[in-house]
Amino acid sequence: MIQLYYWPTPNGHKITIMLEETGLDYRVHPVNIGTGDQFTPDFLAISPNNKMPAIVDESPADGGPPLSVFESGAILQYLAAKTGRFGGQGLRGQVEVNQWLMWQMAGLGPMSGQMGHFAVYAPDPVPYAIERYDSEVRRLHRVMDKRLSQVPYLGGEDYSIADIAAWPWLAVYAKRPPDFDAFIHLARWHEQIARRPAVQRAMAVPAQVVHGA
Repeated sequence: MIQLYYWPTPNGHKITIMLEETGLDYRVHPVNIGTGDQFTPDFLAISPNNKMPAIVDESPADGGPPLSVFESGAILQYLAAKTGRFGGQGLRGQVEVNQWLMWQMAGLGPMSGQMGHFAVYAPDPVPYAIERYDSEVRRLHRVMDKRLSQVPYLGGEDYSIADIAAWPWLAVYAKRPPDFDAFIHLARWHEQIARRPAVQRAMAVPAQVVHGA
């Protein structure tokens, strides 16, 4: 059993998608970041940077005691290694997947988050910041679109944790949607992943967790 410490954010969605794709048994523990659950001592013992998601694997491969993992990219790599799925095949395949995973962790996620902060949530508009992050996110979308004009998925021919990491960060803010008309390969990829049954199940988790549906 995987114990998942979760709230419905793009980084949280990454892990529910991966868990649904792999079929691992998991139990969700809500970490309400709006009320400060991420600062409780019990959660900090698992995720010292007070960020979710985090997991505790009760049955790690080494047969030892339960193993905790924080940081969404590290969790994806851990689960890929545990299941032998979605991590890339062979040395070169793994390199392709991991470099695009790191690209998401270092670029697409943080820049999209900053875009949302300044363009959607900031109480007072800061035009310079809005323009800066809008432009950078568009540049990153252009990078993705070019990559996806060459191969079906970010990691190459096969769906992988690189796609699982990037997909939740594409259409995060209704007020700042991606320009799918300009980036047709990105649009194809986004729609294709959205149709996956595991992704649809994962995206239903927020209602179950937050609203008890």
